[in-house]
Amino acid sequence: MTLKQLQYVVTVAETGNITEAAKKLFIAQPSLTAAVHELEKEYGIILFSRSNKGIELTPDGEEFLGYARQVLEQANLIDERYAGKGMGKQRFCVSSQHYSFVVEAFVQLLKEQGGDKYEFHMRETQTYDIIEDVARLRSEIGILYLNRFNETVIRKTLRDNNLSFFSLFTAKPHVFIGKGNPLAGKESLTLEDLKPYPRLSYEQGNHNSFYFSEEILSTADSDRELVVCDRATLFNMLIGLNGYTICSGVISEELNGPNIIAKPLDVDDYMEIGYILPGSLRPSPLTVRYIDILKELSA
Repeated sequence: MTLKQLQYVVTVAETGNITEAAKKLFIAQPSLTAAVHELEKEYGIILFSRSNKGIELTPDGEEFLGYARQVLEQANLIDERYAGKGMGKQRFCVSSQHYSFVVEAFVQLLKEQGGDKYEFHMRETQTYDIIEDVARLRSEIGILYLNRFNETVIRKTLRDNNLSFFSLFTAKPHVFIGKGNPLAGKESLTLEDLKPYPRLSYEQGNHNSFYFSEEILSTADSDRELVVCDRATLFNMLIGLNGYTICSGVISEELNGPNIIAKPLDVDDYMEIGYILPGSLRPSPLTVRYIDILKELSA
């Protein structure tokens, strides 16, 4: 294995096309193909498969890609420190449940560390996908919550994937509603108050278990259920349909606008929000700095 071979794999994965990757790397296509095959033979795995969409990473390839990027990033740091070479394109990826402070920290990190060349990914996605992204090293860090209901299942899933959970803060449950909602004048809300209104939650795909729900109290009865895939749709429905969603209460008016408000929910529960990291890898400098920003914003 060489650093050059690792760069070849990363470039093929990014372009999804051998011909385009060869042009980008300024080498002949047969040479690139041979280099990838040599790497596959060396480790006894298949990195790429062909489909109608072109070249795609196999599951082994996705895992290998995460390690390859880590090695290349460390090599760049050595070059910068000892050879005086400038850093290449900065790469960073976060997978998270839908928290505005996570996006705010991402924006701050990008402004601070992005430099002239960067490729940053902010994935607000389903709970199981967050775990899988970090386990397969598609993301450097994941953000999700634990509470007494889901903790046993989530922690077991994390252990099975060699991931560790680190707490950022514990929040009391709140309800997001629109400013025009009839409940907006109340100081706090009860589950009984919420019964007449539509409950919004995020789609969890194939792992649509209550234990992977992004909203606590997901097993409570609700006559009107709305399931969405993204934050903008959820917020629009909160306003347009007088809906609600149960959450941590942490919200950024700068990012989400002034028309969504948070009200305390009178229940005996909590949300311990934290981040997950691979158990076998040291966090990159970008990941360490991102964690510091998360801590600053959630203090």
